[in-house]
Amino acid sequence: MKTVRVALLGAGTVGQAWVGLLSQHQDRLAALGVRLELARVLVRDAQRSRPAIPSQLLTTDPKGFLEGVEVLVEVAGGTGRVGDLVLEALSRGLPVITANKALLAERWGELRPYAEGGQLYYEASVMAGTPVLGALQSLWGNRTQELHGIVNGTCSYLIRRMEEGAGYQKALEEARQLGYLEADPRLDVGGIDAAHKICVLGRLTADPALEWSQVLQRTRGIEHLTPEALAEARRSGQAIRLVASLYPEGGSWVAAVRPVRLPLEHPLVLLGSGRNALMYRGEPIGTLYFAGAGAGGAVTASAVMDDLYRWLSGAPGHLPIPRAVPTSGLEVERLEEA
Repeated sequence: MKTVRVALLGAGTVGQAWVGLLSQHQDRLAALGVRLELARVLVRDAQRSRPAIPSQLLTTDPKGFLEGVEVLVEVAGGTGRVGDLVLEALSRGLPVITANKALLAERWGELRPYAEGGQLYYEASVMAGTPVLGALQSLWGNRTQELHGIVNGTCSYLIRRMEEGAGYQKALEEARQLGYLEADPRLDVGGIDAAHKICVLGRLTADPALEWSQVLQRTRGIEHLTPEALAEARRSGQAIRLVASLYPEGGSWVAAVRPVRLPLEHPLVLLGSGRNALMYRGEPIGTLYFAGAGAGGAVTASAVMDDLYRWLSGAPGHLPIPRAVPTSGLEVERLEEA
């Protein structure tokens, strides 16, 4: 039986759910000849109650955190100290399994060589446990034309409540009480979270050099939406949704996030009711749709576990597409901005 020592960075909702899931998988791992050992867990506050994690494993000191481990699981989020530790692990040759879409989007220049080398596993970074990254990577036999997705569940909830007549501030407070909002709500309502995700997807399917700063410039949120505007759209047979898109424009690939008007019968509206939904169009395969849970500790933890099995099986991480897909001659669906 081979013992594999794991360092866990972050023990919030997802981290604790993953530790609980790990104990349920020990028999399955044993069938692979592996015993997984949680070596240490780096957190901001070691005094906080975490029933699923033995207190002696908790530390707030990054010094020595990576010593003697074979893999790093990162579910802390953030791009500063967390990003530095991820890069340190990668530079040591350790594989990294991460759910951190912000880090992937914003520090891609540093991470890209390791991603191209197969060291980065990040299925949980987009649509949580719905395995769109693995599915999209399997479509390299096609020429990507465009992507459109409803990939932020918080904004979908806020829009739904406003469609039901609640004001924006009331809906926002409800989302806060339900625990749907990021610590900085602007990441959700400003479209930043969705922009991070379309950036990750774009590099996987269309252009490995897609620039975060350019995506950010084309990002608008939902703060300006009102129940009245949503009701008017409904009367016109349309629904307004926050959509993240990837498409060719002016000879290059661009990504954008903004509220758009979609017909009520549009598959993204129908599939995205209460969950995330993604549309992929490529040649020659045509149009594909993916839908499923996009948030939640247990759901995200399941994708982290999937990546762990992927690594244990000897498969590389999620590789960016080797070069940009040519854009000439592509026709795309133009969405009406709201």
